[in-house]
This record gives sequence, structure tokens and C-alpha cells, in this order.
Amino acid sequence: MARRLAVAGLLLPLLLAGCRRRHFPHYPSDFREYAWVTNRGDNSVTVFDLVHLQTAATIPVGDDPTDIAVSPTRNEVYVANTGGGSVSVIDAVTNRVAATIPVHRAPSSIGVDSLGQRGYVANSGSNNVSVLDLARRREIAAIGVGETPEVARVSPDGATLVVTNGGGGSVSVIDAHGLRVRAVFSGCPQASDAVILPDSSKAFVACSGGHQVMAVGLARAQSLNPEDRADRLLAFLDVGPTPVHLALKPDGGEIFVSNFGGDTISEIATGADDVGGAYVVGASPLGGIVSADNSTLWVSNSGDNTVAAYSIDDGQLINTVQVGDGPGPLALSGNGFLLLAVDRMAGDVSVVRTISYTPRGQPITGSLFTVLSAGKHPNAIAVKSFYCEVTALRSGNSASAGMR
Repeated sequence: MARRLAVAGLLLPLLLAGCRRRHFPHYPSDFREYAWVTNRGDNSVTVFDLVHLQTAATIPVGDDPTDIAVSPTRNEVYVANTGGGSVSVIDAVTNRVAATIPVHRAPSSIGVDSLGQRGYVANSGSNNVSVLDLARRREIAAIGVGETPEVARVSPDGATLVVTNGGGGSVSVIDAHGLRVRAVFSGCPQASDAVILPDSSKAFVACSGGHQVMAVGLARAQSLNPEDRADRLLAFLDVGPTPVHLALKPDGGEIFVSNFGGDTISEIATGADDVGGAYVVGASPLGGIVSADNSTLWVSNSGDNTVAAYSIDDGQLINTVQVGDGPGPLALSGNGFLLLAVDRMAGDVSVVRTISYTPRGQPITGSLFTVLSAGKHPNAIAVKSFYCEVTALRSGNSASAGMR
């Protein structure tokens, strides 16, 4: 398998000169789109140019980079360096480190609010969350949470922070304006991934040490319903064994749970807090992402080195694409044309065309296009697009995913 992918990586660039732009989108000359991949094995970030599908740079960062996020308003990228106790700020235009922000012990993840003003870093080694002023590039607060915080997710309205405490089996809910813990919910062994609905009304947390997802109602002070004015535990939802990742549809209507121990995905209806069923997708699914039109779920199966395409509307698996060894985090290009799979064991990134065509013009959902070399032990990815102009820069789409 590894040999086949290596050959594909060598041959495809030679073939691209004659066929590369067939059925490919056309971009303005000032358009830029990059993918940044953290390499925890060599303390670097590899940058891929997604317009020309080539390596753009390799950036030295801090020790053991494990998570990455992009600013929605500035052309900046933020890297959590677990071994270095810091966050590296990368200038997305020059692809150089512009600043390093000290945080606390073993930062495991970073989240950025929708305005690009604050960053939230879960420090797994010191059981707290660093609050960063991203414009001034400094820590402004540290909030104590539970044992071994894994991820810190900020709600779309910027009012709430949800922190999963993997070592403590709990979830901390933080008032992002008052910088205080509002509530703590226990009973979620090895709490790991979390998502928050687009209307900021609910959070869902994967309890990876068991077979459940915790549903939490988030306080909304202006609600006419008194029950909605406080954070509250809504339900524990039974899914498959070892749920490790949650993929939220952009419209917020459903969540797809990657059940690593069950080789399945579970589908949760977020309005009713109801599990619709479990579906076999491949061996040891680790991550997922939903297309912008809410129609297709892509799942990385680390046990059989595949990426599965699942039709949400039809409720069935429609294709399986062979990729590199140990696929984990996934990301989509801004226009949804490319799917990027981080092959953690192979040290590369598989580039999949989400739609390709047979010689007769029939569409195919998912096909391997090329393989790009990353560094040692790649484990997280973020994508951002923007326009380079003489007098100004305007930001475009962004997304990120990671695996610790």
C-alpha cells in the first residue's frame, strides 16, 4: 500500500502538466489558499499551496506542535506547542512565525472566537485554560478547569467556552465574558471532542472512555423560557464504543460520531437529542467532516487506511478511497473541491478530489488525486484562503482539524 502511494505521488505530478486543470476550478491571480499541517515529530509546520498543489514552506515552531487554528478575521495561524508550553503565531501571507506567546504546561488545543479577538488554550498539564488577546499577542487570564483538559470550544456567539476534561471525566462550562466557570458536569469518562450548535444553544461531548455522548444545554440569559437561562445536563446519548470525534453538519441539524471501537458512525439529531442509528464505515474511524451543502460526510478510517464518503440524504456509504497509513484529521478546501486527509503514520497528506469524472463524464464522489509529503508524525491541519492585494488583505474561508 505504502509503495503504491509513493508511486502515485511520483507519477501524478508528471501527469498534471497536461491534465491538471481538467474539471478544476479557476482562481484569480491574487487568490491564495494554504493548508498548514503540524508535525509533532520534528517541531515544524508544513505549508501546502492548494491552488498549485505543492509545498509552499516548512516553518520551525515550538516543541511538539499538536493543534492548529486560523483567525477568521486576520491572516494569522495559531499553533499550540505541547512540549514548549507556548503558542506560535504564523503570518499566513509570509508563512513565517511572527510571535510566540507563552502559556502554561502542555497546551493540547487552541480555539479562536468568531471575531478573531481571543484565543482559548486548553493546558492539559496545568488543568487550566489560557485566554489570549490575539491582537496584543499575550495571555490575559488563566481559568482553572478539571483534570487534563483536552479541547476548548468557544460558542459562535462568543459567550460560552466548553472545555472537555479528559482526565477528570467532566465538562467545564465557562462564561467567556466574565472569565469564570459557570457549571461543571461529570460522568463523561475520557471526555474528548466537543461541538457547539450554530445558535450556541447546546454542546455535545464525546465520552471516549465509554459509549456515550453528553448533551448540555447552554445558558441563554435573554431566553423567555426560565429553564434556558442556566447551563443544564440534557442527556447521555448511547452511541458506539469509544466515540472519539464529532462531525457537525453546517446547519447544526445532525452530528456524526466516529466510534473508533465499533467501526461505525452514529447519527445524532440535535433538536431531539436522539440517536438515529449506527452505520459501518470502515475500520477504526478517527475523524469526520461534513460538506458545506450538508450532503456528504467524509470519514477517515485509521484501521484500513481509507476515507469513506457517506451520503447523508440517502443514509448509505457511496464510496471508499484508499489513502496513506493511519489517516486521521480531515479538512476541506474553501470551495469543497479538495478533501485533505492527514496520514499520521505515513508522514504525508492525501489529496482527494471530492468530485471527479469518468471518461464518459459521469461523476464520481471521491478519488485520490495526489499525495504530498509532510513532516514526522503529522497530527493536525488547518485551511485558510485570502486575497493578496497591493493595498489591503481580505480574509476568506477557514477550517481546522486535529488529532492528539
